[in-house]
Amino acid sequence: MTSAGAEPPARRLTARGALTRDRIVRAAADLMHANGVAGTTMDQVVEASGTSKSQLYHYFEDKDALVTAVIKMQAARVMERQEPHLEQLSSLQGLRRWRDAIVRFIDERHGAHGCEIGSLASELTDRSEPARILINATFQHWESYLAAGIRRMQERGQVDASADPAELATGIMAAYQGGYLLSQAARSAQPMALALDLAIRNMEALAVQEKRAPEAAS
Repeated sequence: MTSAGAEPPARRLTARGALTRDRIVRAAADLMHANGVAGTTMDQVVEASGTSKSQLYHYFEDKDALVTAVIKMQAARVMERQEPHLEQLSSLQGLRRWRDAIVRFIDERHGAHGCEIGSLASELTDRSEPARILINATFQHWESYLAAGIRRMQERGQVDASADPAELATGIMAAYQGGYLLSQAARSAQPMALALDLAIRNMEALAVQEKRAPEAAS
């Protein structure tokens, strides 16, 4: 028996069990992203995943447990999409390429549904402290990639060394999440493009201007 607030020990799954659990979480994640957590029922998850109620409750004690699994899956999905671009951030040009990839992604979807993690944050962080902690950890992990890229720019002498990478990363993340929300409402990628452009201009203002070598005496 676990103590209050403690998570039960992870159940060892067979390969088939792991696939079934994964199918349930994927179905729940897609439904919750489209309809919200409150707008998604366990019955809908059963139907969408092609499983039974007994299977669902075998893997998840209740909806809160399923939501926790969904947050973790959505975090993994977002980072899988972001990491290839974030790991290449070592210049302002690289930051621009990251911005362009995001704008293209949103434009292809006409801004629909918003950010997977941002949507969960809007709905859950004031209602569930465990969910808030998990979502905040995801944002911090995401920002750490941005901060690491900014530090690489500083090491290469491209950005003022006195700038705080963590603060700049938080500013970029705020622009991303705000831009996504406005893009979702407008069904257009333009708000995201404008928000990230403003954040990147702030970075460009910190760019170190290359000093010209003094001309040799004639």
